[in-house]
Amino acid sequence: MDVRPAGQWESILRILCIAAIPAHTMDLQIPSRRRNAETDQKGDKIIPATMGLVPSDLTSLGQRNSGCCEHRSSMVLNFPGLEVFPGDLLVSAGAADYLCHPLLLLNPESKKPRWPFSKRGAQGKDKHKHVSGLEKCLSSVKIADFRGYEFLGLKGKTWNEVMEIHQKLPTDQLDLRKQQEAVWELFTSECTYFLDHLLVLKMIFMNTLKYLQTYEYLLDVDLWRLFANLEELSQTSFGFVSSLFDIVKAYFDASETSPSVDFISVLTKYFRGGLCQSHQTYCLNYSAAVFYLESLRQRDDFGIYLKWCEQNEQCRRLHLTELLVAPLHRLTRYPLLLKNIWKRSTDSAEKIMIYSLKEKVEKSIRDLEGKVKWLDNFQKVRHLQEIVVWPPLWDRDKRFFVPECLKHIFKEQMAENILSPTNRHLLYEGKLTLAESTRFLDVYLFLFDDFLLVTKTKRNKKKAGGLDTGLMCPSLTPELQTVIKEGGSCTVLDQPIPLDRLVVQSTDPLHEPVFGLRNAFLIQHENRYRQCIAAFLLQAQTENIKKTWMAQITAAISSFTKTQDTKKISLFTSPAEPSEI
Repeated sequence: MDVRPAGQWESILRILCIAAIPAHTMDLQIPSRRRNAETDQKGDKIIPATMGLVPSDLTSLGQRNSGCCEHRSSMVLNFPGLEVFPGDLLVSAGAADYLCHPLLLLNPESKKPRWPFSKRGAQGKDKHKHVSGLEKCLSSVKIADFRGYEFLGLKGKTWNEVMEIHQKLPTDQLDLRKQQEAVWELFTSECTYFLDHLLVLKMIFMNTLKYLQTYEYLLDVDLWRLFANLEELSQTSFGFVSSLFDIVKAYFDASETSPSVDFISVLTKYFRGGLCQSHQTYCLNYSAAVFYLESLRQRDDFGIYLKWCEQNEQCRRLHLTELLVAPLHRLTRYPLLLKNIWKRSTDSAEKIMIYSLKEKVEKSIRDLEGKVKWLDNFQKVRHLQEIVVWPPLWDRDKRFFVPECLKHIFKEQMAENILSPTNRHLLYEGKLTLAESTRFLDVYLFLFDDFLLVTKTKRNKKKAGGLDTGLMCPSLTPELQTVIKEGGSCTVLDQPIPLDRLVVQSTDPLHEPVFGLRNAFLIQHENRYRQCIAAFLLQAQTENIKKTWMAQITAAISSFTKTQDTKKISLFTSPAEPSEI
């Protein structure tokens, strides 16, 4: 028996394999040497060993070694359709650690590992190790005690109970006593809001997440997208409730002749200051935060963090979604509390001041509603710019022939100019079915305030993950969210239909069964000479959806027509320029 060194047998087998296989049928993969994959522990942080080659090095290495090359590790010969390779049995002992690294796989999209003797369960072990490390880190979290606030014991007491505790005689004036009770209601409700909602969000959820991120857990979770300006909101609310508590203490520490609680200066300071503005900032981010939270719930590590936080006794069985909505409810309750104080005030100067503060808060809420609608429309149209595809003229209509040498002349208007977020508002949208001569086509319609856009959805299931779900607009319909997640698009079928050139008509129900239609209506596109240049026969899933679509289109046409007539009237009635100019 011929006994040869291991390296010589490896060289012989490599030559035999290369000679027996055509060059165009084999893929060459050359693993790089690197340090052992064991991690180095320094203190509390685990620092993994680095790879020996980066992707650019691998690419250049593959280009330089198109033929045969010298390398200590075995050469991998990838036979099409096979899972076993000649080099598998010749792998050195230290090479198995990095065989499944994505940088060293010929096809990173393949679901099956190319190395049958590699660590198939390594990913599951790493995941289990990560989860156990996260749970161990959570067990070391220490939540600060909430009982350090002086006003904690007052939030559940009535005004009369506090008066009895401080042995303060109630005033004989009924209106003044009712005013004091109304101010006390504002104070106690602010205590509950700060202690049971804002402080829980900050101390348990946000600070715990910050602590985990210092130990390299949940590093990709964006604190601002989830909690917005919670820090600022907590500080403002704490300052407000502390100021109210100070004037209450001053009232009880005063002499018996003290007539009333001096609260006007505190209300003026905060309601004309940053209280409403900080709530506006938070509320503008709320819908995006809830949508982001729903996308994070799908992760196991975030689910462990969320469960640990919600099981804390300070949460009082409230979930994170219920806590996140608290600032919205609080902002809408401020006008009611101020109105209650205003109704029970007797001094005319006080009533005027309190009423002006109530009006300011209500105006802030109205402004917020407008900002939310504008921001929602801006985000939605911005996403539409990314998924709406505008095909060129020769692809949109086969009747037009344009030679290749002339196509550069036709400069199609860019989609971002047509779907400008600052110029147009999306009024309605939805999925319908378009009846064509030989088939039914699923289409998606966008009704803007000045035109109607008919598109067909194209999904690309093989290319999933077109956009991070946490970055999507929360108000997008589930249909569009699915298209974006799958990396799909909405291709425009025809040019936009201006609302002043659009005619919508319902079809005769007696004719629908004959042509296999149901819940159908017709949309016509007319030119400036009132000639029909395009028609779309659309079907809805139900009769109610059909009626809703027709009503929305009719209302949009009417509103657009009125707006155009108003512009024409203002143009004709504008003062003429002096003849001297």
